[in-house]
Amino acid sequence: MRSHSLWRVFCGVAEIMPKRAQELTALEVGRIKKPGMHAVGGVPGLHLQVTDTGAGSWLLRVLVGGKRREIGLGGYPAVTLAQAREKARATREDIVKGIDPVAQRKAARSALMAQHEARSTFDECARRFIESKAAEWKNPKHRAQWAATLETYASPTIGKLNVQDVTLAHVVKILEADNLWTTKTETASRLRGRIEAVLDWATVRGYRAGDNPARWKGHLDKLLPAPSKTKVIEHHAALPYAQINDFITELRQRAGMAARALEFAILTAARSGEVRGACWDEIDLDAALWTIPAERMKAGKEHVIPLAPQAVAVLKSLPRIEGNPLVFPAPRGGVLSDMTLGAVLKRMGRADLTAHGFRSTFRDWAGETTAYPREVIEHALAHQLKDKAEAAYARGSLLLKRRRLMADWAAFCEAKQAGAGEVVAIRGAA
Repeated sequence: MRSHSLWRVFCGVAEIMPKRAQELTALEVGRIKKPGMHAVGGVPGLHLQVTDTGAGSWLLRVLVGGKRREIGLGGYPAVTLAQAREKARATREDIVKGIDPVAQRKAARSALMAQHEARSTFDECARRFIESKAAEWKNPKHRAQWAATLETYASPTIGKLNVQDVTLAHVVKILEADNLWTTKTETASRLRGRIEAVLDWATVRGYRAGDNPARWKGHLDKLLPAPSKTKVIEHHAALPYAQINDFITELRQRAGMAARALEFAILTAARSGEVRGACWDEIDLDAALWTIPAERMKAGKEHVIPLAPQAVAVLKSLPRIEGNPLVFPAPRGGVLSDMTLGAVLKRMGRADLTAHGFRSTFRDWAGETTAYPREVIEHALAHQLKDKAEAAYARGSLLLKRRRLMADWAAFCEAKQAGAGEVVAIRGAA
């Protein structure tokens, strides 16, 4: 008997209170309302813990491996007194067998979490991958484009699948759906790259193993034609520069924030998104400068646009809404949609044109009718020069030359031209 008692002490089964507690009935336990720890008897160390709010829970106080432990056995009254005593006896028996119930629970919980992680769906992995890149992608639009592309094209096929189960057949099905790879090659190519990135991330995280089915080289390139062989060059319908005066004259007859935004975009040769997202703190009316921060620029670099007097006049004609930083706010206060500018063109009977196409109009006018150097014109369009020597030469903002260029462009827009031609499709400025 003595050796058995020593063995129980060695295993850590010892009551915190050597004195055996009175065994309470279920009715007596139900009457306990005082906050604190209450021994209920029946099993050494079994207590009912009552909080200040009156909530109750079962705790078993024991020594495990010489360490004092309080092991939870569930809430009261969801776990009855009889059930609590049964759990307490089973727990003490495990301890006698050398099993640490606390460590066992932690291991089971970790295994369950690991199993859940390993069963992550493609949509879950895509969401987490995009979140992990949030700091790297400074432009919110880029993040939105990533999410929208995957949601539109990938999710319907593989979104709910365990990321481990995504196969080559799934990827090919996505890329070939509705002839996406051959009719919208640029979109499809970006989609493939984004699926590949998500699957690579899932592999590194341990959620999948094996080859990446969205990999191009040595994989998909054996099944699909090269993007360069199928890519269709998209063109933005552009107004011939000889017709710009008539267009501007008609545009100025139209009221509304969208019409003013389109006019301002034409006078500055800026992209639609840059104009629609313009804020008053970017504008210096006294210096006639518009400084677009890097996070709103396609190239990720700050861009300063000198404003011609006509562009300044547009800004001065606009109302300022208290508490709204936007220069061209939508009726409900948010950013105008790209479709809003297109709607202006449709109402003018010019559905054949696009807002972006006016950048081509400006480029054609500057290249064909002026003597401004190419780097000055390209800088005005915020284009990145591919030639390193030319880019180094144009590293300065060329602000003075660009100010003259934009003033000449605005003056040209107001000058009546003769011999206006027809609308032509000109390769859009990126």
